[in-house]
Parts: sequence; C-alpha cells; structure tokens
Amino acid sequence: MTLSKFLRVIHRDFSYFFAGMVLLYSVTGILLNHGHQLNPYYYIDVKTVKVDIPKDSSKVNDQFLLGVFSPFGESEIRSHYYPDSSTLKVFFKNGTATVNLNEQTALIENSIRRPILYQLNMMHRNRPKAWWTWFSDIFAVGLIVITLTGLFLVKGKNGITRRGAVLVAAGLILPILAMIIFF
Repeated sequence: MTLSKFLRVIHRDFSYFFAGMVLLYSVTGILLNHGHQLNPYYYIDVKTVKVDIPKDSSKVNDQFLLGVFSPFGESEIRSHYYPDSSTLKVFFKNGTATVNLNEQTALIENSIRRPILYQLNMMHRNRPKAWWTWFSDIFAVGLIVITLTGLFLVKGKNGITRRGAVLVAAGLILPILAMIIFF
C-alpha cells in the first residue's frame, strides 16, 4: 500500500467514525457561542397565579406554603422571607415565587432544563464522567489525524505545496489575529 493510499484510508475511516461527534460539537459550539441570546441549558417558565396567603407572617411556614403552591406543581419549599410588609419571596427546588400580599398574586418563575440540548452542551463542556474525557481526547487526536492526512491528499497546483499552503496560512492567520486583538 502506498503512503497516499494509506493516508486516504485513514482520512476516510476516521472521518466516518467521528462524523457524529463533529456534528455534535459544531451544533453545541454554536449554542455555547450564543448563550447570551438563547440559554442552551434552561428556559424560564413564568406564570402569575392567584393565592391566598395571610399578611400575618406568624401564620406562614413552609408547610403552609407547600399547600398553597403544590397545585401549581411545586413539591419542595426551600425557604421564604419577607423583603417588605407587602411582599413574600418563596424559594422552590427549581425556582421562585414573588407574592404580592396586597393583590394576593404570585409570580412563579421556574428554570426547566432544555431536553437534549442540556445533555449535549454538558458533553461539549466535558462535564460527564472520566470515560467521556478519554473519548473527547481520542476525538481531539482523531481530528488532528483527519486534518494532517487531509493536507496531503491532494497533489499538484491545488495541493499543500501551492494553493493548499496559501489556504492553510490564511486559516491560521484569522485565529492568530483574534488571539492578538481580543485576548
């Protein structure tokens, strides 16, 4: 087997094997880059509800509040306090409620994990178990192999010694400039 054929085989097989990871990291990379526009981990569910909570704080405890908020899907009261005489702040497992005691209304805000996107972004940020770290490292080495073998697949005027060299240099200049200017 010639070196050229060997490089093609390695390039092709690694590319097929890591195609799913390339797509996953590409999509989640875009989501992470635009986290200020769309939180890829959670969305906030907001609702205003009518409640019946006395103004007298001596009558209000966590058990009482659980009875008030359980019809709205809350199953655990973490704590509560009164920032002022007409407001009660309640903390749940995944959110909060701000109660206007004068109007007897509560603004409930819950953070809810985005299905699939949460897990994909955690994988991208490499938060899972140690085996995933090893697989991510293997993936990174695989990308290096794919890149290096790809550099030598094309010969002639479009290869690495001519047009390819110019494009590789241009591709390197952009991140180097960004590093100098922004970081």
